Amino acid sequence: MSCLLEKALEQVVALPQNEQDAIAAEILASLADETQWKKRFTAKRDVIRRMARETLNEDANGATLPLSDLLSNDAKVLAIV
Repeated sequence: MSCLLEKALEQVVALPQNEQDAIAAEILASLADETQWKKRFTAKRDVIRRMARETLNEDANGATLPLSDLLSNDAKVLAIV
């Protein structure tokens, strides 16, 4: 167990039972969510790679815009075009 986790658990055990349970439920939910995201990305790995290659090709061919342009006031105009 890491030192940081140990310190956190030392503080948690000092809390009332209901607060300990609430924290434990949050931790378990977070771990389950992380597991689901990993499964989703693993299942879609080929799609993600293909999309990344397409995006890099578009950028190399000048078919992309700088993020600063998209975030500027001109973004509304760019979205219409």
